[in-house]
Amino acid sequence: MRGYKIFAGSSSINFAKEVCKILDVPLAKADIKRFSDGEISIQISESVRGRDVFIVQSTGVPSNDNLMELLIMTDALRRSSASTITAVVPYYGYARQDRKAAPRVPITARLVADMYETAGINRVVTIDLHAGQIQGFFNIPVDNLYGSVTFETYIKSKNLKNPIIASPDIGGVARARYFASRMGLEMVIVDKRREQANESEVMNIIGDVEGKDVIMIDDMVDTAGTMVKAASALKAKGATSVMACATHGVLSGKAYENLEKGELDELIITNTLTSQPHKKIKVLSVAPLFAEVIRRVYHNESVNSLFL
Repeated sequence: MRGYKIFAGSSSINFAKEVCKILDVPLAKADIKRFSDGEISIQISESVRGRDVFIVQSTGVPSNDNLMELLIMTDALRRSSASTITAVVPYYGYARQDRKAAPRVPITARLVADMYETAGINRVVTIDLHAGQIQGFFNIPVDNLYGSVTFETYIKSKNLKNPIIASPDIGGVARARYFASRMGLEMVIVDKRREQANESEVMNIIGDVEGKDVIMIDDMVDTAGTMVKAASALKAKGATSVMACATHGVLSGKAYENLEKGELDELIITNTLTSQPHKKIKVLSVAPLFAEVIRRVYHNESVNSLFL
């Protein structure tokens, strides 16, 4: 085997170090700097000729800088004769605009996919894309992992008396149903109407939550407005407790204020993005999952079998 190397962009250095520790490989060296005008300068500090290379980089805030850093590092590795380049993107930025939901708007998820391929990326490994169909925007293999497997052990450790799974909106039903099936639990749906980005109004609860410990499942939590309003609606219908599991803790705007004042009892997120400590937030690591997937990709083993 030619061997592989793992590089990290600025947004995911600690995450990449954790992955490397699990795999017992050193984190490869790259010199990432800025020119005086803010342009990104990258130099690969060791030979990658003929190697399979993995770049770990979330494209969250600052999204533009992190995305460009990933593309520039890819170009540097391609020109350094790397055999294959796999982008390990714990958080895939610009995924929320995945269709033309209104006239004269872009489809940024597709635009970013084209940029990945043009730069020279041969494969993408990510987790909980905002919409599964984004995989179809690529002409290269995409492994979209399920973050819900990371939440299972933690939820079971809570020993909830009467748990039930909830989808915080209609669009997340498939994700919630998958998790409910794995846990052997029933499911309810929070039906809401979104008037504009980052704002939502809960309309109705589809299902019975009286006396239940509700576990909401979503791909991300941004301002936490949806989660908090859903928690209020669920408790108004008789829910005993409400916790939420979201793979990506974007937590922008008034997120922490909303969590502080809202009726959501606990928010469980993963470390795909960096978040501030908060009494209601529990952070779980998905580095072990990504480490195993990197190992399987390199050895041409099945990734899907992890989630069966």
